[in-house]
Amino acid sequence: MFRGIGLDEIADDDPPTRGEIARAIESRGAWAAVDAADRPVGYLVASRLQGSLHVDQVTVHPDVARRGIGRRLISAADACAEAEGIGALTLTTFARVPWNAPYYRRLGFSELGADGLPEDLAAVVAHEASLGLARWPRVVMRRECGAIRPPGRS
Repeated sequence: MFRGIGLDEIADDDPPTRGEIARAIESRGAWAAVDAADRPVGYLVASRLQGSLHVDQVTVHPDVARRGIGRRLISAADACAEAEGIGALTLTTFARVPWNAPYYRRLGFSELGADGLPEDLAAVVAHEASLGLARWPRVVMRRECGAIRPPGRS
C-alpha cells in the first residue's frame, strides 16, 4: 500500500525478524490476529515506555484491510496496558498517510507537540529520524487507555 503513494522505501522495509518478534512476545509486547484457518493476518508490536505502552508497529495484510483488525489489535494492547496500570498508548506515524495519522485520530489518539516529550519517547523519535523516517512528515500521538472500547465491551 505504501508503494501506491510513493513511499517505496517504506514498502521495501523488511518485516521484524523472528528474534525481534520473539523478544516482543517474551516482554508481553506482541499481539496477533488470525483468520478462520488460524493463519496470521495482522500483528501489533509494542514496547513499554515510562507511562505508556508504545505501539511500535501495527500491520494488517492488505487482503483483509478495512475489517477492523487493526482496531482490535489496538484494543487488545490497550486492555493489556490498562490491566498493568499503564495510563496511555503512544505511537509515531506518518502524518499524511490516510491509514496512519488520520486513522489513529479516529481511534481517539491526539497529536503531541515535539517539545516536552518524555525522554524515552523523544529517544524513539530520534531513533526513527536516524533511520531516515523524518524525510516524510511524522507525528507523535497519544491516547488514554480505555478511551475507546470495541463494541460489546464494557
